Amino acid sequence: MTAYAVAHMRQATMGPQIVEYLHKIDATLEPFGGRFLVHGGNLEVMENDWPGHLIIIGFPDRERLRDWYDSPAYRAILALRTANSRSDVVFADGVEHPHKATDVLK
Repeated sequence: MTAYAVAHMRQATMGPQIVEYLHKIDATLEPFGGRFLVHGGNLEVMENDWPGHLIIIGFPDRERLRDWYDSPAYRAILALRTANSRSDVVFADGVEHPHKATDVLK
């Protein structure tokens, strides 16, 4: 089942370390089938407040997502982001098609 790394980047200091992180992250994703689905951009806030940026990276499954996050290549650059930004990061599984809202009640 497809899995997603979802980040709400509330604040980032766009300095040399974040730039280095951005230059290096794609190479860490490739071996695990990860790809950006949403990477910042223009959000249209419909309810409440959303300070910052939204990032969603899709992976073929939760195992490859965890393997990417725990990989030596990603761990080598992780501090470039965490030391220069405030983010909430979660992992989420996708749903099988067809999925109805009431499926969560089962």
